[in-house]
Amino acid sequence: MAEVKVKVQPPDADPVEIENRIIELCHQFPHGITDQVIQNEMPHIEAQQRAVAINRLLSMGQLDLLRSNTGLLYRIKDSQNAGPVSFFLSKMKGSDNQEKLVYQIIEDAGNKGIWSRDIRYKSNLPLTEINKILKNLESKKLIKAVKSVAASKKKVYMLYNLQPDRSVTGGAWYSDQDFESEFVEVLNQQCFKFLQTKAETARESKQNPMIQRNSSFASSHEVWKYICELGISKVELSMEDIETILNTLIYDGKVEMTIIAAKEGTVGSVDGHMKLYRAVSPIIPPTGLVRAPCGLCPVFDDCHEGGEISPSNCIYMTEWLEF
Repeated sequence: MAEVKVKVQPPDADPVEIENRIIELCHQFPHGITDQVIQNEMPHIEAQQRAVAINRLLSMGQLDLLRSNTGLLYRIKDSQNAGPVSFFLSKMKGSDNQEKLVYQIIEDAGNKGIWSRDIRYKSNLPLTEINKILKNLESKKLIKAVKSVAASKKKVYMLYNLQPDRSVTGGAWYSDQDFESEFVEVLNQQCFKFLQTKAETARESKQNPMIQRNSSFASSHEVWKYICELGISKVELSMEDIETILNTLIYDGKVEMTIIAAKEGTVGSVDGHMKLYRAVSPIIPPTGLVRAPCGLCPVFDDCHEGGEISPSNCIYMTEWLEF
């Protein structure tokens, strides 16, 4: 597949969205969060933008600044610990008990959302009444309906200010509920190309084998930064997204991973550990028979001539024979 060279610069982050995300993180970790946690969750946000957002939340009295053994902690104010209900309390005025019950059920579902049928089971309300309440809450912008990639006709409901979980939206790999296979393939190629170039540079250095090997490794943050600078993605990619791509390269036998200890606060580290990746090539090319797809096929027992799964219509068998 030809490499995509069209550059698309990611849009500037909205300061309000940064503040809302920090508030969400504080709700997820009520004992407080460090700047490293914020950086890991929003790697695309510059340090200055994070600082501006944090200072604004501190000045508005929404966050407390604490000191611990690990450094500074940001914690949601006690008055905010009641959760999003207190934030939307003014809009809930005049609502009856049934509407408040449905709202509470949706709030408990978090950013994974909840199906209307599950709301009916938990509330014991008629479906017609639930649909009426849901429309009313949507009109007040207290909740929102989000389509799930798990089922094209299925909508889940969550609080209006929440960012849907990846299990709902499919993350960066889905667009309008369609899996972007070509986009994933381009990322796969570019990540491998970066690691290959790094390995070649290490070999050309003519240093001792151990130094060459260590120099051929790259952190997931380095790979993420390279992909961001290429500008081949229309959506913002996180380091977790890039690590997903790198894992596919590991499964393909093109890349290997190692985990090393890292100092607290090191870019790309999580809980004092850092993942490193390098491109590898097999010492001895496997024989044609070993490459046969049947040995690793998960539906091998169901494959037979004349069946729904058979060698004659297997695309992997066709590719192997052409090879």
